[in-house]
Amino acid sequence: MVMSMSEITQSPVTLGSGGKRDLRTQFGALCWRMHKGRLKVALVTSRRSKRWILPKGWPLDGATPAAAAAREAYEEAGLEGIVHDVCVGIYSYQKRRKGADALPCVVAIFPMEVTKRHSNWPEAHERILTWVTPCEAADLVDSLELAQILLNFAAQETVLQHTG
Repeated sequence: MVMSMSEITQSPVTLGSGGKRDLRTQFGALCWRMHKGRLKVALVTSRRSKRWILPKGWPLDGATPAAAAAREAYEEAGLEGIVHDVCVGIYSYQKRRKGADALPCVVAIFPMEVTKRHSNWPEAHERILTWVTPCEAADLVDSLELAQILLNFAAQETVLQHTG
């Protein structure tokens, strides 16, 4: 998907006092599959607040951003597949931390066509996994930026039907 500069919108990100670790980068997986002719995407609940999110996490030493996103998809949702190394969007959020200030993060999202679903995975006991349409997912997530990424991805459904 190609976006023009006029289509990009970014919510303000509040940074801390200017320290070098005030903004963190994470990588997320937009896990998708075709089910009964319809595009479905995977959402998982966050561990503490139980909000609906995409699997995401910190960079991994020696791994590309897309590979790190794929690893998070397995750990958080039990999903494996074909991950693409083209970022389909970036969103920002404030990571809530117990007993500490929120940490501003930006998340680069990589699409992954799911080819395998595990019945047991590392965080299965901490999260709920659901499959919904991208439009339903956009309604369920808290981030307006992430919702827009999901809606943009939904617009690609006809392309995906020919590759999936």
